[in-house]
Parts: sequence; C-alpha cells; structure tokens
Amino acid sequence: MTSRREFVIQLGLGGTALLAGGQVLAQAMVAETDAQAAGLGYKADSSKVDGKKYANHKAEQNCGNCALFQGKAGDKAGACPLFAGKQVSSSGWCSAYAKKG
Repeated sequence: MTSRREFVIQLGLGGTALLAGGQVLAQAMVAETDAQAAGLGYKADSSKVDGKKYANHKAEQNCGNCALFQGKAGDKAGACPLFAGKQVSSSGWCSAYAKKG
C-alpha cells in the first residue's frame, strides 16, 4: 500500500516530467525548409539572406531584435508567433522582420 508521503512525491515527480516534456516540444527549431519559413525567406543566420531577393534586409536586422521575437535578450533562440510551436534562432531573419520599438 502506498503511503500519502510516497503518493505526494510521485505526484510531484509526474508533474515535473510533464512540464519537462512540454519544454522539449516548445524547443523544436523551425527548419529553413519548412513551408512557412521558406515562404518568408527565413534563414537561421541573417548573414546568409539573399540580398538580391530580399532588398529590404539589413545586416543589423535579426530575430533577436525583431518585435515578434518572444525570447529574452541574449537568448540564442526564442518563440515566434509566425512559427507556432517552434523557435527561431536569435541570429536568424525573415521577411516579416519588424524592428523592436
């Protein structure tokens, strides 16, 4: 028979495992070949953006300083509402870039 103390410990461990599992899912990176990413010209490295195709791209623009980037300052990656459930590289770029105000 399980004691109350053992039950509470198991409950806590189970909850922690569920939270950790959710974080793993949230950490999936968007691939440049993803249909949405390709349509927006997303590159994980802003320096590799085709300047002829995306003339509005500037060297100082990247996901880390975009208004849509949901990571914290200094994060290597963060969520972006354009790519639900996936993260973008803070050094990446796409044609939906909007300077953080």
